[in-house]
Amino acid sequence: MTVTRRALALSLATTTTAGAAMATKTRAINTPAAPAPSGGYAQALELKAPSRLLFISGQIPVDKDGAVPKDFAAQCRLVWAHVGAQLHAAGMTLDHLVKVTTYLGDRKHALENSAIRREVLGTRSPALTVLIAGIYDSDWLLEIEAIAAD
Repeated sequence: MTVTRRALALSLATTTTAGAAMATKTRAINTPAAPAPSGGYAQALELKAPSRLLFISGQIPVDKDGAVPKDFAAQCRLVWAHVGAQLHAAGMTLDHLVKVTTYLGDRKHALENSAIRREVLGTRSPALTVLIAGIYDSDWLLEIEAIAAD
């Protein structure tokens, strides 16, 4: 059976993203034809005519002095602070995030990662991927890369 783009678009259940500026440029898509997201993200995010894109390289849990916090929560909050700092340097905020990829060094941090991400992002719902991966430095428990649009 061939599904046309129009027919597929008509079957999508949609939500809107937070942030007045981005709300008109993005549309979160959560189709009933796939499992519902488990929270805090969109299954797909449509971006309408961005004027610029920001690609944020993997942010790591190292502070300005080169120190790495020992516990996961501190590392996660530090990495999110780095993501926020990159956005700020580009004149953007968390409202501009359209895609976030998190690399976890161990599956045991999945629930804590999810809770902190929800705390940081609030009602924002960018497209999201979480991977369990070997991280470059064994002291780092996670790394986050992101894409933002204006």
